Amino acid sequence: MILIVGGAGYIGSHVNKFLSSMGYETVVLDNLSRGHREFVKWGRLVEGDLGDRSLLDRVFREYDVDAVMHFAAFTDVGESVRDPGAYYRNNVMNTMNLLDSMMENGVSGFVFSSTCAVYGNPIEIPITEEHPLNPISPYGRSKLMVEEILRDYHEAYGLNYVSLRYFNAAGADPEGDVGELHDPETHLIPLVLDAAMGRRESVKIFGTDYPTPDGTCIRDYIHVMDLADAHCQALEYLEREEKGVFNLGNGRGFSVREVIEACQKVTGEEIKVVEDDRRPGDPPELIGSSVKAVKILGWKPEFRKLERIIETAWAWHNSRNR
Repeated sequence: MILIVGGAGYIGSHVNKFLSSMGYETVVLDNLSRGHREFVKWGRLVEGDLGDRSLLDRVFREYDVDAVMHFAAFTDVGESVRDPGAYYRNNVMNTMNLLDSMMENGVSGFVFSSTCAVYGNPIEIPITEEHPLNPISPYGRSKLMVEEILRDYHEAYGLNYVSLRYFNAAGADPEGDVGELHDPETHLIPLVLDAAMGRRESVKIFGTDYPTPDGTCIRDYIHVMDLADAHCQALEYLEREEKGVFNLGNGRGFSVREVIEACQKVTGEEIKVVEDDRRPGDPPELIGSSVKAVKILGWKPEFRKLERIIETAWAWHNSRNR
């Protein structure tokens, strides 16, 4: 059985669906502060918080857990700057609480949702796993701290782990069972689609003077079901290896303007754009190399085209209106 902490959220719910389709039994632990009860359509739901050690111990006693997947972090860079304490408490301290309970209860397999934010401003593109680690936000630093803790727990206590450094997760389950639903929403594609549906008046572009072809930031978008597939491959990897770190990205980047144009093409709607100043800490370009994951995990991303990613997100947005 796989314990999915944060499994009622965006990525965790998609991973839960994928694992269930592959025959895994799952149990979701989520405090529902940022997740959605209705997203837990597979396995069992335990409502609770990673800060509750007695609850964690009870979960490990009651369920025959083979490995744990972690999706319970706070992930908003801007929020982490405004309230770093919340990020260090939840992302670092609560994760240590989980790891300690795992070690106490004899569970040694761990798949961690990390982030490309551990790299900071890129020195070279595409970014490989060997790129220097220099996060520039409390969010990125909290993720890097956990990666370092995982390494130390492996050496001292025998924890086996895979750390998956995501680039920009996007899209939705093509079958429409779950999708991307944040409050407030901060991700570009759902913001643009909200504008296409009339839920917001416009979309802001933060910075139009970057050293990129059209002056806007370039990012690497990876479909959420491709992420889910990589998590399944990571579980299989842990059956034969003790640790690993892998980037997960598309391998090519799209500018903010390109994303907006693609959304207009998919939806057939005109989208009003408001140009604004740069946001602090936004690198001009972030593109990841997933060569290592493809070669070693055997990962084969299915949704490589931006328009295909947006089509799945658009279908999800429309389904919420029915």
